[in-house]
Amino acid sequence: MKHIHAGKVRDLYELDGDIILVASDRVSVYDVTLPTAIPDKGALLTQLSAWWFRELGDVVPNHVISTTDVPAEFGRNALRCKPLEMIQVECIARGYLAGLGLREYQKYGTVSGVPLPAGLVEGSKLPEPIFTPTTKISDTGHDEFITFDDVVNQVGRETAERLRDLTIEIYQRGAARAEQKGIIIADTKFEFGRDADGTLTLGDEVLTSDSSRFWPADQWKPGGPQFAFDKQFVRDWSSTLEWDRTPPGPEVPADIVKATRQRYTEVFERITGETWTPGSQS
Repeated sequence: MKHIHAGKVRDLYELDGDIILVASDRVSVYDVTLPTAIPDKGALLTQLSAWWFRELGDVVPNHVISTTDVPAEFGRNALRCKPLEMIQVECIARGYLAGLGLREYQKYGTVSGVPLPAGLVEGSKLPEPIFTPTTKISDTGHDEFITFDDVVNQVGRETAERLRDLTIEIYQRGAARAEQKGIIIADTKFEFGRDADGTLTLGDEVLTSDSSRFWPADQWKPGGPQFAFDKQFVRDWSSTLEWDRTPPGPEVPADIVKATRQRYTEVFERITGETWTPGSQS
């Protein structure tokens, strides 16, 4: 087994021509990996992704070969996947106004070039979901909004339209499923690549607490921040510190670690209907 890439949260290995995608218990905010692990986080992300990949299999092919045929030392943290040639676009769907989308709207009335109605506030539901892509690689080292036309220029119109349509379709399917369990998926990020046959394929993670904003539907109230079952909780904590958002990141106190783990666990259980058994490999 060969280690081929270390990301902020995930590690990639090559084994017998397949990719072993391992989600660690690391947490990153503002593109900085924090020094404190969140127990069970990697396993929760992996198993929630695996559940969604199964649920969405009729919408688009995905990269998962097996959720169980992985090296024993990685346990529930790993998926065996097909290697993909990744498309260098973060495909984001937004159904509600929050985060970077909110700030862009407040400045320009648009998000990624998509005009939105006047008078929206933080947490507002959009008239319909929108495709707001970002770069995967930029000069700043951070994701930056691009327009649909930018995606066309990068990958061609046919592929750009397919990415947009799939992003919205997967989001709508996932949002409807989560809504049945009392969870709002405010926005989410997908990554796509092409397999050895050139087929457009969903990769990385899907509809997890690291890639999505999850809000409890019964507490949703536009006009301010929402209760977060996702990484926004850690972002909000870090924003209270005197920290310039560059490495090294701050240690995460025990109460924030515990609350983050509880939120990731609760949204997993509510969406999947499964009971989470604690204990994972980092």
